[in-house]
Amino acid sequence: RRAAAPIRPPGLVEEALVACTGCGACVEHCPTGIVSLVDGLPGLDFAVGECTFCGACAEHCPEPVFSDGASARFDHVVAIAASCLPFQRVDCQACRDACPVGAIRFRPVRGGPFVPELVAEACTGCGACISVCPVGAVTTAPRETEVAYV
Repeated sequence: RRAAAPIRPPGLVEEALVACTGCGACVEHCPTGIVSLVDGLPGLDFAVGECTFCGACAEHCPEPVFSDGASARFDHVVAIAASCLPFQRVDCQACRDACPVGAIRFRPVRGGPFVPELVAEACTGCGACISVCPVGAVTTAPRETEVAYV
């Protein structure tokens, strides 16, 4: 089974990665500390925090690997697994509380805790909900697939 490709900083042009020297300027200037070098190339780790789309990685990169326009969303959305606490009848809304754009909403269920629903059109893929999930039930999934639960 092939390992999933690392998630790159927003605005990074995958084809332009050949110009990346692995200098680490993007790592050094990321205010949330989610950028690290993976095999010498920048990758994001949402387990430690979220992307605020501040553009510091692109601003401080000395190579032409980022697009000219500011990016405000990723090509992925989040996916909520069946291991999510509300599906186990335990109340938790940590992901909703962390989402800066309100893309995770909770719907009432008769006789149980509210359950999460993703509004995929609103999701920027920033990862704010991933690091706060106490059971690791929130992950990323490609935007083009129709995702509510995995």
